[in-house]
Amino acid sequence: MTFSKNVWKLISPIYKSILIHPFNLELTKGTLSKEKFQFYIQQDSIYLIDFARALAITASRANNPEDLVLLLDFSKGAVIAERELHEFYLDLYKINLNIEKAPGCFAYTHFLISKATNSSYEEALAALLPCFWIYQEVGQYIYKNSIKDNPYQKWIDTYSGEEFQNIVESAIALTNRAAEKANKDQLSLMKEAFLTSTRLELAFWDSAYKMESWKN
Repeated sequence: MTFSKNVWKLISPIYKSILIHPFNLELTKGTLSKEKFQFYIQQDSIYLIDFARALAITASRANNPEDLVLLLDFSKGAVIAERELHEFYLDLYKINLNIEKAPGCFAYTHFLISKATNSSYEEALAALLPCFWIYQEVGQYIYKNSIKDNPYQKWIDTYSGEEFQNIVESAIALTNRAAEKANKDQLSLMKEAFLTSTRLELAFWDSAYKMESWKN
């Protein structure tokens, strides 16, 4: 069994919690409040910058030129494709990014940058994968179950679309290749990194739904 199949089975309960989280249930029904979605878009825009940075750092540690280029393409693609989505909603709602990271965003980005910088290349790949994979799965699930004329259709189309699916498949394949060469201890650390990032995905959506702020 591949690394990806093993870890997906591991995080299955968390993924189910993500699907039934009020943020995603209400987004599917088109009833999610604009205020919560706006908060999410602002935080996700800030998150994206550090996600792209973590990808670039990981790329610099790749074992061969092909994987280096692939990771840099992921970094560039994340900035271009998702930034376009964010800018659409930022412009639509007339909101800006003059905000600080909420606790959920701070925790997730700190973890990714830390893994990319201080942990093994293999761990970094495993930590970065859930952001791709979870979003694709959630996007496709919502696409299949969404109401007609959903006000958040552009978000749904982006993460359920073929272009994003191709990126995710490449990211999964890259991580599986790295896992094939990893020893038992490395594989254990990779699983832990993937699990933690998946937990942080859920925490990010929860943070957005609660419009979380720092406690003074």
